Amino acid sequence: MTSARQVAVVVGASRGIGRQIAIDLAKNDYAVVVAAKTTSDASTCAPFPPDPNSQQSTINTVARELTEAGGDAMALQVDVREFENIQNMVDQTIQRYGRLDVLVYNSGAIWWSSVETTPMKRFQLMQRVNPEGLYGCVQACLPHLYRSGEKGSGRIVVVSPPVYSRFLRGKTAYAMGKWAMSALTMGLAMDFEREGRSELAITSLWPAAAVDSAATQNPQTDRSRLRKPTIFSDAILAILRAPTKDINGGCLLDEDFLRDHEGVNNFSKYALVPGSTPRRIMPDELPDLSVKEQADEGARMDSTLLRATKL
Repeated sequence: MTSARQVAVVVGASRGIGRQIAIDLAKNDYAVVVAAKTTSDASTCAPFPPDPNSQQSTINTVARELTEAGGDAMALQVDVREFENIQNMVDQTIQRYGRLDVLVYNSGAIWWSSVETTPMKRFQLMQRVNPEGLYGCVQACLPHLYRSGEKGSGRIVVVSPPVYSRFLRGKTAYAMGKWAMSALTMGLAMDFEREGRSELAITSLWPAAAVDSAATQNPQTDRSRLRKPTIFSDAILAILRAPTKDINGGCLLDEDFLRDHEGVNNFSKYALVPGSTPRRIMPDELPDLSVKEQADEGARMDSTLLRATKL
């Protein structure tokens, strides 16, 4: 049986920004698959709901929050480092709902330090969770997103940044993986265009100012410099409403997209500390990476076709 509601899979939804995305998708009538690695017995959680940025917040507590508020949610454990885990997540989504319309990839491993002080194991973890996990989720979801696209939906939103040089400062190993995620966004968008799939879109989104999340719960972070995670989920909802031509392949900032596309000019409601003005951490202007020969592929090689001719 196919769900009448559009179905969104949110990977990395156990707490913080991912939890807020799941909650606001459910409020907007999406059935939500709450996916991450952390699980618990939500029925024994006290107090409930738990601190959304704590270890007590898991896919099970988030799914319980959604269902108790009248939403349709399913918690699925997934380790994005294992492709079989990802495929199982997608299979269970289709078994329950019969469709998959939106993938939001919020999973991430973080280590901000110099190359010298980033251990190899930490570097490998970031690459496996960030670009490799995203690639696996996109691969597993694409066949179902293609079918959704035929009905006028089919969206992927990636939590990754625009590409610009300052982002490398003090966090090269981390930036390498996050830029790879943005490269997937730009490259898959080109695939959609080349293949005539004008109904599909993939978009990267990044916060213009720091957001209250599991990653910002540390003594180095001034709380007055943070915004509520609702700014990010509001931007995602706006992306899902937008025409594909406005978002496909875009590496967007939450504040800028809400201002330019939704007409939002007052962001005070998003300040974590009332009356504060969170500092913008992203540049006001970003480089244009396109070139005048953008559409010139030359004599293009297709490895799939080459392999087929050798078999």
